[in-house]
Amino acid sequence: MFQCWKRLLFLHWEIAPREIAASLPEGLEPHLYEGRAYLGIVPFFMRNIRPRGLPAVPWISHFLEMNVRTYVIGPNGESGVWFYSLDTDRRIARLLGRGLYHLPYFDAEMSAMVGDDDEVRYRARRTGESVAASFRYRAAGDFQTAAPGTLEEFLLERYSLFSRDDRRGRIRCGRVSHRSYEYAEADVPEWSSLPARWNRLPVPEIPPVHACVTKDVDVSVYSLE
Repeated sequence: MFQCWKRLLFLHWEIAPREIAASLPEGLEPHLYEGRAYLGIVPFFMRNIRPRGLPAVPWISHFLEMNVRTYVIGPNGESGVWFYSLDTDRRIARLLGRGLYHLPYFDAEMSAMVGDDDEVRYRARRTGESVAASFRYRAAGDFQTAAPGTLEEFLLERYSLFSRDDRRGRIRCGRVSHRSYEYAEADVPEWSSLPARWNRLPVPEIPPVHACVTKDVDVSVYSLE
């Protein structure tokens, strides 16, 4: 699959490693940075989604998505992303994500707009939830790539994901490919931890410890192994 990720906001909170460990399926363990585990909420725009060899289709190929994630070590010792949830406003995206990649996609009402000042206003409410999560964000500095060994590299530069295939009874791994992110510190006058609480995750009621936006990236997504 080919796709473009646009207007990404990365919000991260520190969570006790034991709490992350308790939330993971058998076969995965928390991946720590200097002894700390992180939980992320990432709203963004999905554009030009298409299978290899086929063109993008306007209504199907463009939608909104927001994921709740953490970072893990898999059964083979490789590090990657574990998604607690992926909310989307396209039912077909939910069906394909669950069917092809065994990922926990959920239907949601979502909207987003970009102002003249380049501020993104983003809103999402998962089906069955009464309150929406709202975000306002924009870049607050110069863009750069993450230096090796930094927290930004740990949080952003991830090229594997794990999912639980209940039919086969095992953890599977999928890979993505894109150029390194160019990120900038984010100005986030409005944020929400509701998406984590929708998943019954222990997010403290404090601002995120790390917030950044990234430039758009073109992405290749490969089949599960």
